[in-house]
Amino acid sequence: MTEPSYLQATRESYDTVAVDYAKLLSAELADKPLDRAMLAAFAELVQANGAGPVADLGCGPGRVTAHLDCLGLSAFGIDLSPGMVAVARQTYPGLRFDEGSMTALDLKDDVLGGIVAWYSTVHTPPEGLPVMFAEFHRVLAPGGHLLLAFKVGDDRVRLEQAYGHTVSLDVYRASPDHVAELLRQAGLHGVARLVREPDETEKTQQAFLLARKPGRS
Repeated sequence: MTEPSYLQATRESYDTVAVDYAKLLSAELADKPLDRAMLAAFAELVQANGAGPVADLGCGPGRVTAHLDCLGLSAFGIDLSPGMVAVARQTYPGLRFDEGSMTALDLKDDVLGGIVAWYSTVHTPPEGLPVMFAEFHRVLAPGGHLLLAFKVGDDRVRLEQAYGHTVSLDVYRASPDHVAELLRQAGLHGVARLVREPDETEKTQQAFLLARKPGRS
């Protein structure tokens, strides 16, 4: 099967920016208490359900994977970009990072206690989200939780320069209501949501959705 062009562009762009991206965003969570609060709530819910491995999908250089590990989760990262995976492995040698696509995960059914997709769905065209969310549902164990972070809006932003490099990326903003409905259609039930105002580095509101695959409590 031919790989969609947006996946090729995303991989190539993040390979290009990997090192500088990691340097610029290494301490990003330190100044975002509400973002950390959602990650902490996610971790507590996963642990209350009996833990199980947690996949940080679209993990980039691994900073969120490492944060999840610090919260007591058995976390590993998956990213489309070999360059990002290489940086993550070098930065966090004690953690596991694999190459892979969120549209076709090399994971068995019902194996994950949780999934985090931290701004990693934003390069997926809207018509591709149902396939991705169905894949999330497939690999989550019954009772497993999903945490999504994304930019609020209803438009597409074209990036040709980012992190000091030439790239070829589309960023799709989305409505929390619409994303929540797509998750529901995929069999993932809403648990909570947070929409916060942009900080000085952001242009739009930021959304965080928690959802759960039905099953054991």
